[in-house]
Amino acid sequence: MPVPAVPPQARAPSFSAAEFRQGLSMFATGVTIVTARRADGQLVGLTANSFNSVSLHPPLVLWSLAQAASSMAALSAGSHYAINILASDQKALAEQFASRTADRWRGVAWREGVAGAPLLEGAAAVFECFNRSRYEEGDHVIFVGEVEHCAHRPGASPLLFHGGRFYTEHPL
Repeated sequence: MPVPAVPPQARAPSFSAAEFRQGLSMFATGVTIVTARRADGQLVGLTANSFNSVSLHPPLVLWSLAQAASSMAALSAGSHYAINILASDQKALAEQFASRTADRWRGVAWREGVAGAPLLEGAAAVFECFNRSRYEEGDHVIFVGEVEHCAHRPGASPLLFHGGRFYTEHPL
């Protein structure tokens, strides 16, 4: 009787977590704030740069969140959220929503989206998403959202993040 084949597995990393993080920081990204409402109506928001498109048909996007994040329960249980792509003049907002401050929403201009998720005023683009699926991988959860509504501000320059710093776009 043949011995069952052992499925291939990745080798243990030959680098530290700090080296991995430094390497990842060389990939320039846009900056988003993911927003939602808890079941009790309380607003939830966090800065994320782990955003990407997945599919045009149906329109799908993804982003990821640390499993230990305080907003994980609300974002996993809720049916909708919004991904607000920040404009170049929204650096302070990115920092505010990345902080551990108790009230990230203080002084923030927003309006309610079609499904109730907060949409940030002045964002370069907004995607209102149905919380379609989630995948646990490593210490994060990958969220896939089905975009129900989207809008963008023509001519807006995006806020960029690279090497631990914020940037604005400059055409080559």
